[in-house]
Amino acid sequence: MILLRKFRVLILMVFLIACSMHIMIDLLPKLERHGNSGCSCSHTPSEEPQSWGKQGWPNKHTLRILQDFSNEPSSNVSSHSLERIPATGDKTIPVKGSRLSALYEHPLYKRSLPPLTNEDTLFNVNTDIRFDPKAAEDQEWNTEGNVDEFSPTGELTADSYPNWLRFHIGINRYELYSRHNPVIDALLKDLVTQRITSVAMKSGGTQLKLIMTFQNYGQALFKPMKQTREQETPPDFFYFSDFERHNAEIAAFHLDRILDFRRVPPVAGRLVNMTKEIRDVTRDKKLWRTFFISPANNVCFYGECSYYCSTEHALCGKPDQIEGSLAAFLPDLALAKRKTWRNPWRRSYHKRKKAEWEVDPDYCEEVKQTPPYDSGTRLLDIMDMTVFDFLMGNMDRHHYETFEKFGNETFIIHLDNGRGVRKSTHLRLQLLAKEEYKLSTLMAESLVRDRLSPILIQPHLKAMDRRLRQVLNVLSECIEKEGYTYVVEDDLQGDQGTDHTHTSPQRR
Repeated sequence: MILLRKFRVLILMVFLIACSMHIMIDLLPKLERHGNSGCSCSHTPSEEPQSWGKQGWPNKHTLRILQDFSNEPSSNVSSHSLERIPATGDKTIPVKGSRLSALYEHPLYKRSLPPLTNEDTLFNVNTDIRFDPKAAEDQEWNTEGNVDEFSPTGELTADSYPNWLRFHIGINRYELYSRHNPVIDALLKDLVTQRITSVAMKSGGTQLKLIMTFQNYGQALFKPMKQTREQETPPDFFYFSDFERHNAEIAAFHLDRILDFRRVPPVAGRLVNMTKEIRDVTRDKKLWRTFFISPANNVCFYGECSYYCSTEHALCGKPDQIEGSLAAFLPDLALAKRKTWRNPWRRSYHKRKKAEWEVDPDYCEEVKQTPPYDSGTRLLDIMDMTVFDFLMGNMDRHHYETFEKFGNETFIIHLDNGRGVRKSTHLRLQLLAKEEYKLSTLMAESLVRDRLSPILIQPHLKAMDRRLRQVLNVLSECIEKEGYTYVVEDDLQGDQGTDHTHTSPQRR
């Protein structure tokens, strides 16, 4: 009888010990997460019910740890889990063996600009532009500075300006930024790490875009993720009916650099907290009112726009994290006016009618005799833009812009990239078709630095190589039929570093 009691007590103790171990194993991951000071998220999910309660929103948000949704087709987060994303947002690759570094060392990427005069720069730093943090309430952007950054008059020197302003100052007649300007990489990092202080919906446009203002007073255009990288556009969709893709914006910036155009403003991917970084900081009541909790306990909003702004097309987080692209703003129109031009080869935007260039065989000759396409480099810029759009799969280039200060003798700004040639462009395209400088490999290497990497999946990268071959094949056929000098405009004659003038493009 005594042995039976001892056996029962032993069984009970073993049961209690097993239960205790299970409880400890269950609690350990949660304790580790709460104690991890290096988390890249801006808050823990346990903070959400209190935040929603303060704003008068329903307290329905479940308290669950963020998961890796990379294998789910409907994922709204990066293909990498949050735990794998470096806290600094920096992604580096070894310099040794870098094909991208080798490409930028090629002579085609070494051509220098002519000497810049005051008329060739967008701003004269001494007279046109000033940035005084004392005039603003929040001066935290300069807290890491030192006394040496100030001039004897007490004003800030240009080198101590925030990176977005230094980017603006560097714009000139020929480019948005120079090839190896360190400010660009610093600006890309700012787009990922700067604290968001206010958010507002961008007026106009067919789809929802948000204007985000940062702690250092910089601004960027945020395009949220609407489709996963694997989702393809149905073949029967009209070309302006598709969603704007945030990863296309990021990829466009990197492709633009690889092609050496440098006409796309810097763009970086960012994982945004919809509660802390959008809803809680916006003063846009129309945007604020569209937030809701989905049946799956995810934070969602849909905003206001012409298309895809409804509960049926709501943007939802996991549970409140959403990725998107952030494109650095160009200078304010009050400081640097821009002129909008109708693209001569725009689509008809009519479901049954074709555009004039699709039915008129003499259309190209008429364009070549019409200002500003009858002289200068504008027509060549249009051809560059067309090649760029074809490689990106963008069929929605209805307008383009230029800086008004530079008149007609300036580059075309390649904005809104969600969806005959120069000799230098032709040579670079041929270079990117070679195995050692393969376009898809260079794009993959360049994009791996982005916080939301991978930006493009392998079929997208292979499509770029395929489209590049198609461009070169068409050029080869034209050259064989019409002759090289008739098709290709020689912009490399004379001194390659200074030649930026071209003959009238009457022959092209």
